[in-house]
Amino acid sequence: MLQSMTGFGNASIDSEFGKISLDIKSLNSKNLDLNYSLNPMFRNIESDIRSILTTSLKRGKIDFKINFKISENNFNSNLNHDVIKSYIKDLKKITPGTLFDRAEFLKIAITLPNSIETNRPDLNQNLLDAIIELVKNAIKELIDFRTQEGVSMEKDLLSNLEVIQNKLIQIEELIPERMNSIKKRLKKNLDNINVEIDLNRFEQELIYYLEKFDINEEIVRLKNHLIYFKTTLNESQIEKGKKLTFISQELGREINTIGSKSNNLPMQQAVVEMKNELEKIKEQLLNVL
Repeated sequence: MLQSMTGFGNASIDSEFGKISLDIKSLNSKNLDLNYSLNPMFRNIESDIRSILTTSLKRGKIDFKINFKISENNFNSNLNHDVIKSYIKDLKKITPGTLFDRAEFLKIAITLPNSIETNRPDLNQNLLDAIIELVKNAIKELIDFRTQEGVSMEKDLLSNLEVIQNKLIQIEELIPERMNSIKKRLKKNLDNINVEIDLNRFEQELIYYLEKFDINEEIVRLKNHLIYFKTTLNESQIEKGKKLTFISQELGREINTIGSKSNNLPMQQAVVEMKNELEKIKEQLLNVL
């Protein structure tokens, strides 16, 4: 079964320190591209989180975020009066000002280092373990999302393949008529020249000419690639996007060769339809894991 690279997952818990929620968003990418910025409070489990994300999600542009609001009972801050006064004193030395300016100096001073002392609790190990479980739950939800997207994508891909197969059948049915048409056209051109010809040499040249326009080999390879594509869709492995993309390139190579050799309007029209379906396949594969 296919998986899309697009997905979303979240999970949350109410802890003794406040509500903790996780959001994971995934978009398509050639490789795994992790994007996250964790609060220093989670530094003890940062490597564990990264390992879980890397192992579970394989490919995609991953945006990971932890939303953590500490309750008022577990958070307090105090102004460091002495530090602030010292900052204001230095600011006045630079620019002596009026009473109004002192308020402006205060605004500047409280933004400077050590002006505010913050007391935050350290997270205990049980809570850190719970956050790891949250990450796993959010990833599971994201993978479920990816799998649902993959089911829809697989249906579309099979539909596109069916159109290509039907057009290939049409091309095969046109082969006898096409070959007779080429033979008649050659004979007519020779008759118009009105010169005496060596029949043995003519047959040799005719065989050589027809071999250049023979598309049987391309048809056989195209059929094999279509079978291989379907077989790959049914494989148990999760990551199939790169392999399917390679097979689609081989499909395109055979379709293009058939088109260049066909020298027949109905065949070329069928080839155009096949190319159209193949482009749809390639576009879908950009988002397959």
